Amino acid sequence: MAKIVAHTVRNRYVIRVFACLLLTANWLLLTVSCSQRNDDEAAQFFLKGNVQLQKREYREAIRYYTEAIGKKSDFADAYNNRGLAYFRNDDRENALADYNKAIEIDPDFEAAYLNRAEIRLETGDPAAGLTDLQRIEKTYRDSSAYQVRLGDAYVRLNQPAPAQAAYDKAVLLAPNNAEALTNRGALYFNQKQYDLAEADITRALQVNPKQGAALNNQSLLLARQDKFAEALPFVERALAIQRNQPYYLNNKAYLLLMLDRRAEGLPLLQESLRLDNQNAWAHRTLGIYSLREKQAKSALTAFREAERLDPSVDELYYYLGLAEQATGNQQAACTAWQRGLSLGDAKAAQEQKKQCK
Repeated sequence: MAKIVAHTVRNRYVIRVFACLLLTANWLLLTVSCSQRNDDEAAQFFLKGNVQLQKREYREAIRYYTEAIGKKSDFADAYNNRGLAYFRNDDRENALADYNKAIEIDPDFEAAYLNRAEIRLETGDPAAGLTDLQRIEKTYRDSSAYQVRLGDAYVRLNQPAPAQAAYDKAVLLAPNNAEALTNRGALYFNQKQYDLAEADITRALQVNPKQGAALNNQSLLLARQDKFAEALPFVERALAIQRNQPYYLNNKAYLLLMLDRRAEGLPLLQESLRLDNQNAWAHRTLGIYSLREKQAKSALTAFREAERLDPSVDELYYYLGLAEQATGNQQAACTAWQRGLSLGDAKAAQEQKKQCK
């Protein structure tokens, strides 16, 4: 099995609009006082930036927001929206700096906290992201999208119980929230509750057939039943949506490996590792590839790297035991299978019972 993934709606969050009327920025309704109109030039640049942001012309949006900030140095809204433009343009460092500045100017700027939480989750700081989310919980607790982000934070902190509660609330608030269904399905899968995972992922795809993470995860549910040929089109559809997603690339490589199409899968695996060499599942796939090529020492190196990164990777200790055995170390193989047995790895348990006294 390759890695199941949760869906992240990057950059959905929040534009606070400088105007005298209610405007919708995706799922938020925000108002800004008309008292800020005392700086007309800053306001005009800001509004032009919003137009460009909505048109996905991020560099132009950044230019206009920068002009607005030049006219009004304490323009928290411009910092927040420029941060969003930076983030959408894959410049996380400047995005985070702008969100920080917006919050420094206006410590009660809840939309900026929400945006900052998003970037902190994406950049590997879930504890700080959770802190931001908890600060604004009173305002956003009845938002399904907020509950999804809260669940994501708890997942990254390896706290499945509060993650489950957040995802459950997200689905309760919005039963057709495909992201909530996908991420709860991923959590179920990782907890080996496969029937519940399948139900959520199936529903997610009914709501949004182009949900990349759900397509990827559907392929893994099929792969778990050894239906590798049936699984392949699902991950290919996911890659058609996001062609450089490293988990999808690894998952396709894994399926091709299982279909004995190693020559096709290896370049995908190598690209996956180039994009993200901290993905334990890709290192496990590399280990399986090496085993199939009868390169036991290389396989052992890959499996040990996977173990270092994430010991919970599915069937890791089954394969690690095979690699130890292939290098002539039966005792180490039995130790690995025993470790897998303790983690609920059925294949490792079978080998331990069959081959170890």
